[in-house]
Amino acid sequence: MKSLKRSLLLSLILLPFLLTATPAKAAPLSLILSSPFQYTGPGGTVTFDATVTNTTNAVVFLNGDDFSLDSPLTLDDSSYFNNFPLSLGALGSFTGPLFTVDAPLGTTPGLYAGVFDITGGTDDSANAVIASANFDVYVTPEPSSLLLLGSGLVIGLSALGGPFRRRLNR
Repeated sequence: MKSLKRSLLLSLILLPFLLTATPAKAAPLSLILSSPFQYTGPGGTVTFDATVTNTTNAVVFLNGDDFSLDSPLTLDDSSYFNNFPLSLGALGSFTGPLFTVDAPLGTTPGLYAGVFDITGGTDDSANAVIASANFDVYVTPEPSSLLLLGSGLVIGLSALGGPFRRRLNR
């Protein structure tokens, strides 16, 4: 009897917490980049294409976007606003260019990370994040730098090898 009272008391204490818990909710859109990892050189531009799929049985409005990207790279989202539909019907899908990333001249070679979010929801004024995708851009050394490095190595090695060649020829 005592354990029954304890169980009842514990249930009454925990009940308000269980009733106020927010259920987990899946994002209404699936956002898949066709190539989430791309290469470019300083001064180059890469385009990220994506497929967006409505995973619900209701219309979802695509009202805007938000993004973050490591500096000094810049993101141009005009492809999203010019190409993507204003809404996707139940279980609808769209594929097209989503955004471009520019690597300015003089960008240090290395890996730069970013996140692209689509905002919207159940009406044309909703502003919740409804889909998100991570992406990476690897900036490679520019070809002229590699050519300069290679020619410097060839000249340096031939200059070092010259005295040894002369001694071998004697």
